[in-house]
Amino acid sequence: MKNILFLCVANSARSQMAEGLARQMFGERIVAQSAGSTPTCVNPYAVTVMAELGIDMGARTSKSIDQISLEDIDIIITLCADEICPTIPNNTQHLHWPLTDPASDDPKLTKRDLLTRFRMARDDIKSRLKNLDLS
Repeated sequence: MKNILFLCVANSARSQMAEGLARQMFGERIVAQSAGSTPTCVNPYAVTVMAELGIDMGARTSKSIDQISLEDIDIIITLCADEICPTIPNNTQHLHWPLTDPASDDPKLTKRDLLTRFRMARDDIKSRLKNLDLS
């Protein structure tokens, strides 16, 4: 069984969605966790687009990487793109999936625009997980 940590800055969207998708796709073959270097709160758009796939994230909370026992982790997957990703221990397998943060403070973006951005991020993560080698 592989222990996977999905890591980004806020642990509000990308890493949370990756954790939920991995749990759904791989079941008991893995232990999936997520965290951030500067956790905030789970983004409601992430909750909405994950619910579309039957994944309930309503009770999820953002966690700090300081709350994770890193010595138990087999694979760390960072999901940062434009921001600076948290640093990780050198002895852990590391994959980097640069995904632009779907959240935005741009007042020109509508709810529909934001949902589209979150769906694109979710679907990108799902596609990458399908190709993840767990051997």
